[in-house]
Amino acid sequence: MENNHPPAYAEGGCLCGAVRYRVSGTPTSTSLCHCRSCRLAGGAPSVAWVVFPDAQVQLLKGHPASHRSSAPVTRSFCPRCGTPLSYRHVDNPGFIELTTATLDHPEQFPPACEIWLEHRIAWEAENPQLPHHAHGSQDS
Repeated sequence: MENNHPPAYAEGGCLCGAVRYRVSGTPTSTSLCHCRSCRLAGGAPSVAWVVFPDAQVQLLKGHPASHRSSAPVTRSFCPRCGTPLSYRHVDNPGFIELTTATLDHPEQFPPACEIWLEHRIAWEAENPQLPHHAHGSQDS
């Protein structure tokens, strides 16, 4: 039987283990982003994100480095191994987007939609079971 409820808490971290974090409760959203900025930051054809209020995220170990990738966006990563960890946008204060794949069990937080499809690399297949948005998740 499939469990569609996230766990009470989950942990994650970077490739080398220098940065570890814990999330608790239910995320506010999950998505798979195809925008060029996320693709470049992640070195991947798309990046899965899980969003939590700041109060539900606890840094357990290490200190991520940060980079302002555009005027409204700050991304964090492990300063030792370079693993992309988070995304913050000035339009969404009090929330942090975490790279889903850095969770120890990312399968517990599947994307609910695909965003920025207008930037999708042609050879990456869309998931036909998910809603698709040409831009961010607020467009229809």
